[in-house]
Amino acid sequence: MSATPIFVLGGAQTDFSRSWSREGSDLAALLAEPVQGALLDAGVDATDVEVGHVANFASEIYCGQGHLGGLFVEADPAFVGLPTSRHEAACASGSVAVLAAMADLEADRYDVACVVGVEMMRNVPSRDAVANLGAAAWVPFETDGVAMVWPEVFAALGDEYDRRYGLEAEHLAALARSSFENARRNPNAQTRGWDLPEHAFEEDERDNPVVAGRLRRHDCSQITDGAAAVILASPEYAEEWAASHGLDLEEVPRIRGWGHRTARMSFADKLRDEGPYVFPHVRGAILDAFDRAGVADVSELDAIECHDCFTTTHYMAIDHFGITAPGESWKAIEDGTVFADGLLPVNPSGGLIGCGHPVGASGVRMLLDVAKQVRSGAGDYQVDGARTAATLNIGGSATTTVSFVVGTDD
Repeated sequence: MSATPIFVLGGAQTDFSRSWSREGSDLAALLAEPVQGALLDAGVDATDVEVGHVANFASEIYCGQGHLGGLFVEADPAFVGLPTSRHEAACASGSVAVLAAMADLEADRYDVACVVGVEMMRNVPSRDAVANLGAAAWVPFETDGVAMVWPEVFAALGDEYDRRYGLEAEHLAALARSSFENARRNPNAQTRGWDLPEHAFEEDERDNPVVAGRLRRHDCSQITDGAAAVILASPEYAEEWAASHGLDLEEVPRIRGWGHRTARMSFADKLRDEGPYVFPHVRGAILDAFDRAGVADVSELDAIECHDCFTTTHYMAIDHFGITAPGESWKAIEDGTVFADGLLPVNPSGGLIGCGHPVGASGVRMLLDVAKQVRSGAGDYQVDGARTAATLNIGGSATTTVSFVVGTDD
């Protein structure tokens, strides 16, 4: 397996702490802001963009708005006439949109693509926002009579780890604490200014009440309004762009490898394999990305952005990346490997728990964050010396899984 390198020239995200509906703003403005920011960050004129891809999960449900390819065109007058498309894969929508843009560039249809992920979720009551997310499960088989589908499902993921290997609450709590601490250093994180209660990471019914099963309030990702965009380019365009910006091409982040797999729809069906990995298809997607990138194993990575919609998926990502043997993620928590000052920081941005989780935007935001890391552009949450980083983005109960490896060659 091999991959044509696709270059990440720049990108931008919105401030995930903002509530756009309370500001009286709309989905079109939310989409446009990071697109304009990405063009500015990349130093690319809007007239150079040849194709647009929009990632979104459920704007029809939350906002009554479909046809988001048309909203992309509204982001800049130069986009009128561009080919555009919208992509949906639940929480993996952003990564699937990136894959579609990469295919355009690899096929030599175009040389420059803009990918934007967008989701407005805080314009409805929080309980409705949570209920709306159930559309990513198998309706009605997994949703009838279940008030909060995803906390139930990912609490059950923890139960499966406990059944196979044992799982301690203190290890999940340590991951939650790390997410919120990392988010304090991220100027776009939703929770960066939160004043957490004294017992926020303890089994305390006032400060950290149970949401479902073993999952408590601070084990859960956030309901977020947000968007993120990246400018992607072919090797030919990137070479000219680098020269015009006084850069060596080796310094420009590129997507070196990718993996994309789809499992059975229901969570129960995913657990029928009793092999060492709870989600063998997730492990397979990561290995596919490694193989295409020419990465031997996880020891060649300097940072990871993973899909911690709950602490249990963060825990799952640790052993599925191979940081530990299957079922032994707790070891990388106890020895500090995966924390900000560890050998392999996971979610230095704060992840979905700390940074926020605008569903359709999360995959694009992760890609943007690892691109920042490998070009030393992550500011206060920069991982020293990062040159190769990876993402893991899952949709539904990991029905859709996408992983990217991003790096520079300097």
